[in-house]
Amino acid sequence: MTTFVTEIPWLKKRLPEGIQIASSTLISGPGGTGKPLVELALADSWLKAGGSLIAIPLQYPSGEMIASAMTMLYHTDLEQYRGKVAYIQFDPAMSEGMIIGENKVTANILDPERWERAIERAEGMIEKSGPGVMVLGSALNLLLFSKRHKEALQQKMAHMLQEDKSRTYAFAVSTSAFATEIKKLEEVSDNLMFTRMNESMQLFLTIERMKGVRFTGEEQEVPFTPEQLKEINAIAELTRKRNIPLISRS
Repeated sequence: MTTFVTEIPWLKKRLPEGIQIASSTLISGPGGTGKPLVELALADSWLKAGGSLIAIPLQYPSGEMIASAMTMLYHTDLEQYRGKVAYIQFDPAMSEGMIIGENKVTANILDPERWERAIERAEGMIEKSGPGVMVLGSALNLLLFSKRHKEALQQKMAHMLQEDKSRTYAFAVSTSAFATEIKKLEEVSDNLMFTRMNESMQLFLTIERMKGVRFTGEEQEVPFTPEQLKEINAIAELTRKRNIPLISRS
Protein backbone atom coordinates (compact mmCIF):
# COMPACT_ATOMS: atom_id res chain seq x y z
CA MET A 1 0.00 0.00 0.00
CA THR A 2 1.75 3.14 -1.23
CA THR A 3 -1.18 5.56 -1.55
CA PHE A 4 -4.47 6.27 0.16
CA VAL A 5 -7.45 7.18 -2.01
CA THR A 6 -10.20 9.58 -1.04
CA GLU A 7 -13.85 8.83 -1.72
CA ILE A 8 -14.87 12.48 -1.29
CA PRO A 9 -16.13 13.31 -4.81
CA TRP A 10 -14.71 16.82 -5.25
CA LEU A 11 -11.28 15.68 -4.06
CA LYS A 12 -11.23 12.32 -5.83
CA LYS A 13 -11.95 14.12 -9.10
CA ARG A 14 -8.67 15.99 -8.71
CA LEU A 15 -6.69 13.12 -7.14
CA PRO A 16 -7.81 9.90 -8.88
CA GLU A 17 -4.69 8.01 -7.72
CA GLY A 18 -4.86 9.36 -4.18
CA ILE A 19 -1.96 10.67 -2.11
CA GLN A 20 1.31 8.97 -1.32
CA ILE A 21 1.69 7.52 2.16
CA ALA A 22 4.60 9.00 4.16
CA SER A 23 4.43 12.21 2.14
CA SER A 24 3.78 15.77 3.28
CA THR A 25 0.93 18.01 2.15
CA LEU A 26 0.84 21.77 2.72
CA ILE A 27 -2.41 23.67 2.23
CA SER A 28 -1.65 27.37 1.89
CA GLY A 29 -3.62 30.54 1.28
CA PRO A 30 -4.85 33.78 2.84
CA GLY A 31 -6.45 33.70 6.27
CA GLY A 32 -10.09 32.69 6.39
CA THR A 33 -10.08 30.74 3.12
CA GLY A 34 -11.17 27.35 4.43
CA LYS A 35 -7.83 25.56 4.55
CA PRO A 36 -8.67 23.39 7.60
CA LEU A 37 -11.86 22.21 5.88
CA VAL A 38 -9.84 20.83 2.98
CA GLU A 39 -7.32 19.40 5.43
CA LEU A 40 -10.09 17.54 7.28
CA ALA A 41 -11.02 15.89 3.98
CA LEU A 42 -7.54 14.34 3.97
CA ALA A 43 -7.94 13.25 7.59
CA ASP A 44 -11.33 11.71 6.86
CA SER A 45 -9.91 9.76 3.92
CA TRP A 46 -6.92 8.64 6.00
CA LEU A 47 -9.06 7.23 8.79
CA LYS A 48 -11.31 5.42 6.32
CA ALA A 49 -8.18 3.89 4.76
CA GLY A 50 -7.35 2.35 8.15
CA GLY A 51 -4.83 4.90 9.38
CA SER A 52 -4.52 6.69 12.72
CA LEU A 53 -4.59 10.44 13.29
CA ILE A 54 -2.81 12.91 15.55
CA ALA A 55 -4.52 16.30 15.27
CA ILE A 56 -2.91 19.59 16.32
CA PRO A 57 -5.84 22.00 15.86
CA LEU A 58 -4.40 25.44 16.60
CA GLN A 59 -7.49 27.16 15.22
CA TYR A 60 -9.85 25.30 17.57
CA PRO A 61 -10.09 25.74 21.36
CA SER A 62 -10.47 21.97 21.85
CA GLY A 63 -10.21 18.66 20.04
CA GLU A 64 -13.96 18.28 20.36
CA MET A 65 -14.30 21.01 17.74
CA ILE A 66 -12.46 18.77 15.27
CA ALA A 67 -14.99 16.02 15.94
CA SER A 68 -17.88 18.43 15.43
CA ALA A 69 -16.41 19.74 12.17
CA MET A 70 -15.87 16.21 10.85
CA THR A 71 -19.50 15.38 11.57
CA MET A 72 -20.80 18.59 10.00
CA LEU A 73 -18.63 18.49 6.88
CA TYR A 74 -18.12 14.81 6.14
CA HIS A 75 -20.75 13.01 8.25
CA THR A 76 -17.96 11.13 10.04
CA ASP A 77 -18.39 10.21 13.71
CA LEU A 78 -14.95 10.12 15.32
CA GLU A 79 -16.39 8.00 18.12
CA GLN A 80 -16.23 5.17 15.60
CA TYR A 81 -12.47 5.66 15.54
CA ARG A 82 -11.76 5.45 19.25
CA GLY A 83 -8.19 4.36 19.77
CA LYS A 84 -7.28 5.73 16.34
CA VAL A 85 -7.40 9.48 17.05
CA ALA A 86 -5.37 11.57 19.49
CA TYR A 87 -5.11 15.32 19.97
CA ILE A 88 -2.34 17.70 20.90
CA GLN A 89 -3.97 20.73 22.51
CA PHE A 90 -1.81 23.84 22.30
CA ASP A 91 -1.70 25.91 25.50
CA PRO A 92 0.62 28.92 25.11
CA ALA A 93 0.15 29.79 28.80
CA MET A 94 1.86 26.59 29.98
CA SER A 95 5.50 27.04 30.91
CA GLU A 96 6.76 23.46 30.76
CA GLY A 97 5.64 19.86 31.05
CA MET A 98 2.58 18.21 29.54
CA ILE A 99 -0.88 17.24 30.75
CA ILE A 100 -1.78 13.73 29.61
CA GLY A 101 -5.39 12.65 29.12
CA GLU A 102 -7.04 9.58 27.64
CA ASN A 103 -6.50 10.68 24.05
CA LYS A 104 -5.11 14.19 24.47
CA VAL A 105 -1.76 15.78 25.23
CA THR A 106 -1.91 19.40 26.38
CA ALA A 107 1.38 21.24 25.94
CA ASN A 108 3.02 24.49 24.94
CA ILE A 109 4.57 23.39 21.65
CA LEU A 110 6.40 26.66 20.99
CA ASP A 111 9.52 24.73 22.00
CA PRO A 112 10.20 22.43 19.00
CA GLU A 113 11.65 19.71 21.24
CA ARG A 114 8.47 19.70 23.34
CA TRP A 115 6.45 19.52 20.12
CA GLU A 116 8.25 16.31 19.15
CA ARG A 117 7.79 14.84 22.63
CA ALA A 118 4.08 15.66 22.50
CA ILE A 119 3.74 13.83 19.17
CA GLU A 120 5.56 10.82 20.59
CA ARG A 121 3.23 10.74 23.62
CA ALA A 122 0.20 11.05 21.36
CA GLU A 123 1.49 8.18 19.21
CA GLY A 124 1.50 6.02 22.31
CA MET A 125 -2.26 6.60 22.70
CA ILE A 126 -3.31 5.26 19.30
CA GLU A 127 -3.31 1.99 17.41
CA LYS A 128 -0.95 1.89 14.46
CA SER A 129 -2.31 -0.03 11.50
CA GLY A 130 -2.98 0.30 7.80
CA PRO A 131 -1.10 3.25 6.30
CA GLY A 132 0.22 4.36 9.71
CA VAL A 133 0.00 7.75 11.39
CA MET A 134 -1.01 11.09 9.92
CA VAL A 135 -0.08 14.26 11.81
CA LEU A 136 -2.57 16.99 10.98
CA GLY A 137 -1.62 20.53 11.97
CA SER A 138 -3.87 23.50 11.26
CA ALA A 139 -3.15 27.23 11.53
CA LEU A 140 0.49 26.41 12.29
CA ASN A 141 1.49 29.89 11.11
CA LEU A 142 0.29 31.15 14.51
CA LEU A 143 3.40 29.63 16.09
CA LEU A 144 5.57 32.01 14.07
CA PHE A 145 4.34 34.94 16.16
CA SER A 146 6.78 33.72 18.83
CA LYS A 147 9.77 36.05 18.75
CA ARG A 148 11.98 33.64 20.68
CA HIS A 149 11.14 30.40 18.87
CA LYS A 150 10.14 31.60 15.38
CA GLU A 151 13.27 30.49 13.53
CA ALA A 152 13.50 27.12 15.28
CA LEU A 153 9.80 26.45 14.68
CA GLN A 154 10.11 27.25 10.99
CA GLN A 155 13.05 24.85 10.75
CA LYS A 156 11.08 22.18 12.62
CA MET A 157 8.11 22.44 10.26
CA ALA A 158 10.39 22.39 7.22
CA HIS A 159 12.13 19.26 8.52
CA MET A 160 8.81 17.49 9.01
CA LEU A 161 7.61 18.43 5.53
CA GLN A 162 10.82 17.67 3.68
CA GLU A 163 12.68 14.94 5.55
CA ASP A 164 10.55 13.03 8.08
CA LYS A 165 9.05 10.03 6.27
CA SER A 166 8.16 8.10 9.43
CA ARG A 167 4.70 9.68 9.34
CA THR A 168 2.33 11.31 6.85
CA TYR A 169 1.91 15.06 7.38
CA ALA A 170 -0.90 17.43 6.44
CA PHE A 171 -0.33 21.06 7.48
CA ALA A 172 -2.47 24.15 6.84
CA VAL A 173 -0.94 27.63 7.02
CA SER A 174 -2.08 31.18 6.33
CA THR A 175 -0.09 33.50 4.09
CA SER A 176 -1.66 36.62 5.61
CA ALA A 177 1.32 36.97 7.95
CA PHE A 178 4.89 35.70 7.51
CA ALA A 179 4.45 35.19 3.77
CA THR A 180 8.21 34.83 3.27
CA GLU A 181 8.48 32.11 5.89
CA ILE A 182 5.42 30.30 4.53
CA LYS A 183 6.90 30.42 1.02
CA LYS A 184 9.87 28.42 2.27
CA LEU A 185 7.52 25.75 3.62
CA GLU A 186 5.67 25.67 0.30
CA GLU A 187 8.96 25.00 -1.47
CA VAL A 188 9.87 21.91 0.59
CA SER A 189 6.53 20.09 0.95
CA ASP A 190 5.93 17.03 -1.23
CA ASN A 191 2.39 18.08 -2.08
CA LEU A 192 1.14 21.66 -2.32
CA MET A 193 -2.42 23.00 -2.48
CA PHE A 194 -3.81 26.54 -2.44
CA THR A 195 -7.19 27.87 -1.36
CA ARG A 196 -8.94 31.16 -1.97
CA MET A 197 -12.39 32.55 -1.31
CA ASN A 198 -14.38 35.11 -3.31
CA GLU A 199 -16.72 37.82 -2.03
CA SER A 200 -19.69 35.43 -2.23
CA MET A 201 -17.88 33.09 0.19
CA GLN A 202 -17.29 30.41 -2.41
CA LEU A 203 -14.21 28.32 -1.62
CA PHE A 204 -11.80 27.32 -4.38
CA LEU A 205 -8.97 24.77 -4.33
CA THR A 206 -5.99 24.49 -6.67
CA ILE A 207 -3.58 21.56 -6.50
CA GLU A 208 -0.16 22.87 -7.43
CA ARG A 209 2.09 19.86 -6.89
CA MET A 210 1.80 16.17 -5.96
CA LYS A 211 4.52 13.59 -5.41
CA GLY A 212 4.35 10.45 -7.53
CA VAL A 213 0.65 10.56 -8.51
CA ARG A 214 -1.43 12.04 -11.31
CA PHE A 215 -3.56 15.06 -10.45
CA THR A 216 -5.69 17.73 -12.08
CA GLY A 217 -4.35 21.22 -11.47
CA GLU A 218 -7.37 23.22 -12.58
CA GLU A 219 -8.99 25.37 -9.91
CA GLN A 220 -12.16 23.85 -8.53
CA GLU A 221 -14.94 25.08 -6.27
CA VAL A 222 -15.22 23.17 -3.00
CA PRO A 223 -18.90 22.61 -2.11
CA PHE A 224 -19.16 24.11 1.36
CA THR A 225 -21.98 26.52 2.19
CA PRO A 226 -21.30 30.12 3.28
CA GLU A 227 -22.86 29.22 6.64
CA GLN A 228 -20.37 26.41 7.19
CA LEU A 229 -17.47 28.65 6.26
CA LYS A 230 -18.68 31.48 8.49
CA GLU A 231 -19.03 29.13 11.48
CA ILE A 232 -15.53 27.72 11.07
CA ASN A 233 -13.99 31.17 10.52
CA ALA A 234 -15.73 32.66 13.57
CA ILE A 235 -14.29 29.97 15.84
CA ALA A 236 -10.84 30.40 14.33
CA GLU A 237 -10.93 34.19 14.75
CA LEU A 238 -11.75 33.91 18.46
CA THR A 239 -8.87 31.48 18.96
CA ARG A 240 -6.45 33.75 17.08
CA LYS A 241 -7.40 36.78 19.17
CA ARG A 242 -6.84 34.82 22.36
CA ASN A 243 -3.59 33.09 21.45
CA ILE A 244 -1.58 35.56 19.36
CA PRO A 245 -0.87 37.96 22.29
CA LEU A 246 0.28 35.02 24.43
CA ILE A 247 2.44 33.59 21.65
CA SER A 248 3.99 36.99 20.88
CA ARG A 249 5.29 37.26 24.44
CA SER A 250 7.07 33.90 24.17
